Amino acid sequence: MTLPQDPTLDEIRLALAPYVAANAAFDGWSARAVDAAAAALGLDPAIAQIAYPGGPIEMIDSWFASIDAEMLDRLPPERLATMKIRDRIAGLVETRLEIVAPNREALNRALSILAMPQNAPRAARLGWRSADVMWRAAGDTATDYNHYTKRGILAGVYAATITVFLHDESDNWTETRAFLARRIEGIMRFEKAKAKLLGRDTHRLSLSRFVGRLRYPAV
Repeated sequence: MTLPQDPTLDEIRLALAPYVAANAAFDGWSARAVDAAAAALGLDPAIAQIAYPGGPIEMIDSWFASIDAEMLDRLPPERLATMKIRDRIAGLVETRLEIVAPNREALNRALSILAMPQNAPRAARLGWRSADVMWRAAGDTATDYNHYTKRGILAGVYAATITVFLHDESDNWTETRAFLARRIEGIMRFEKAKAKLLGRDTHRLSLSRFVGRLRYPAV
């Protein structure tokens, strides 16, 4: 990502993030990594440092946001529209893995930071955000409790897949891809079973659906 003229702090933060990650494997998620990223981007290091007042956790947050953005660039809506839903989810997760693959050690360090008890709420929000971005890209428009169950399940699957990925030494991550395929098959079976169960009860008032309509009113 190249910086526009007169960039905002958010644009600087997002542009720096992949470079910070590239250096975090050696320097950790630290001020040194930010300085190296600024040099790579041709940015004043003093400006780069103020982009992350929250320290390492904010650097990681920005990196994950940059992964979301790059994933969407690599898999635009017109391409996803030609795929079955399970292939969309698999493709989105695998694309994320391809993006982070050059920085697996940085990811490992990031997860160690997120695993700290004080960072648990932020870690949960980041996992939810990534799952939400993927489901929306896949075309999900659920507004009832399905909105929450789908994202919760995918966040768990993605987290488990990352754990496998970090230790996968197979060619082209075949072990990780096989693990992901099994988990997505499980999601699809769950969704089919849930649809059948709910189909028997279509005429009953759904409180969750009502709340969902309040959350996303029809336009």
